[in-house]
Amino acid sequence: MKIAIMQPYFFPYIGYFQLMHAADIFVLFDDVKYIHRGWINRNRVLKQKESWQYIGVPLEKHSSKTLIKDINIHTSVDWKSKIFSQLNHYRKIAPYFYKTIKFVEDTLNSFQGSSIVELNYHIMKSVTDYIGIKTKFLISSECGFDYSDVNGPGDWALSISKQLNGKQYINPIAGKELFDSSKYSDSGIELSFLSPNDVEYSQKRQFEPWLSIIDLLMFNDMDQTSKLITEYKVEGRE
Repeated sequence: MKIAIMQPYFFPYIGYFQLMHAADIFVLFDDVKYIHRGWINRNRVLKQKESWQYIGVPLEKHSSKTLIKDINIHTSVDWKSKIFSQLNHYRKIAPYFYKTIKFVEDTLNSFQGSSIVELNYHIMKSVTDYIGIKTKFLISSECGFDYSDVNGPGDWALSISKQLNGKQYINPIAGKELFDSSKYSDSGIELSFLSPNDVEYSQKRQFEPWLSIIDLLMFNDMDQTSKLITEYKVEGRE
């Protein structure tokens, strides 16, 4: 059983979906503090003429100690229409604009809740169904995990993996230094890291890497999208 864990991001970039693809169970880790200016309620897409811009979801006011699971959307703001407007310029350059904008509109308009975690779970399910990823999703706060043995940053994943009877834990390569591989081997869990290949596709201008999955879908058909999702390596810690 391969386990991967990430906080619930808003329309995340391809590397997030590569991690899902590599795992059997993907845990949306929402019972930790929300970090301002992260990826929980925003992501990046192309700007009209050059560079990139944020699309995002406004949130209700909360304290710096609020957990992700307790963060709510500012529902009195018409943030959905703003996002659709920000994506409209893709019409002139993206071959799959109409198909993708309909998918984004259907996904967002079919959600009527106020929880940012529930929204992002809904987005993840919609995207993975759309592109054919079959990974099972769990929301950590709904699982009743016991974190009493967590003593450092790398222990959260170990604790969750043990409680899910995981045999392999896969983490993005960027967090490699946080983990003590001996703790994992002592628990009978293989510690691995996912390293994405250099993913590039035509954006009809200078390429902006690591944008939201929305951008990927705007410029690639399902066959090419599926191929790009598999462009990664999973390796053990040296």
